[in-house]
Amino acid sequence: MDLPHFRTGIGVDAHAYAISRDSEMWLAGLLWPGEIGVEAHSDGDVVAHAICDALFSAAGLGDLGTNFGVDRPEYARASGAKLLQETLTLVHNAGFDISNVAVQVIGNRPKLGARRGEAIAVLSQALGGADVSLTATTTDGLGFTGEGQGIAAIASALIFTHF
Repeated sequence: MDLPHFRTGIGVDAHAYAISRDSEMWLAGLLWPGEIGVEAHSDGDVVAHAICDALFSAAGLGDLGTNFGVDRPEYARASGAKLLQETLTLVHNAGFDISNVAVQVIGNRPKLGARRGEAIAVLSQALGGADVSLTATTTDGLGFTGEGQGIAAIASALIFTHF
């Protein structure tokens, strides 16, 4: 009997906050009313983007730019949930299933606590029911996230071969 082969990957994404107060903030698959969005080709969801990169890394499928880059106009303003769903398909077609993803938001805002459960549910659904862990931290005023210039996320993924 063959045992599953496990692989891990990491992903990081960061975006500067938009200058326009009219931009929407999408984070962890959710719209955050009243928050200023970020400058990005897609919706700028750093959580979704970091997870995609972690999954691509684990599966050996390149990265976010390779798969959904700015040279692909069909992904302009694409939602993080759509990118996660398409990443799931690519990872699955490469012979892998997702065991777990863990992601940490790095920034001063928005505050995730009150919507953590909702965000985890949206992310998990986009990933076909995979286990998702979501945490957040500030950088105590250090760096571009701590100075309120933008937001970042770092993710790890554990995938395994399916039979």
